Amino acid sequence: MRETQSGTMVEKKPVVRPTTEAGGEAAVLAAIAAMPDPYRAMGKRLHAVIRASAPALLPRLWYGMPAYDRDGKIVCFFRGADKFKERYMTLGFNDSAHLDEARMWPIAFALTDMTADEEARIAALVKRAVS
Repeated sequence: MRETQSGTMVEKKPVVRPTTEAGGEAAVLAAIAAMPDPYRAMGKRLHAVIRASAPALLPRLWYGMPAYDRDGKIVCFFRGADKFKERYMTLGFNDSAHLDEARMWPIAFALTDMTADEEARIAALVKRAVS
């Protein structure tokens, strides 16, 4: 039970998550397959790079977006530009990612294309995020 702003007590709905890694993988692949091109192709490459760079991260959906978690906390996620009508695909990292640098560091990256250079940079970021 939780209390709303108006003071009414309501039952908290359980969060539905896949109970297995296979279930999370299937949900993420289905979300990627539903993306329009060119985001579908970029999403497939992002998924492959993230899984290869950090096999310990478990795929799952997070607010309908492909995401990867460790110990129940989202480390990184991505979304197609169509999700929020943006000009670019976004790769983002949450606070559980170990990307801290001094007092300020980037946590989201815009992607308009996936070349070998971007794949290498993303792989390095993901490895660092889980280090």
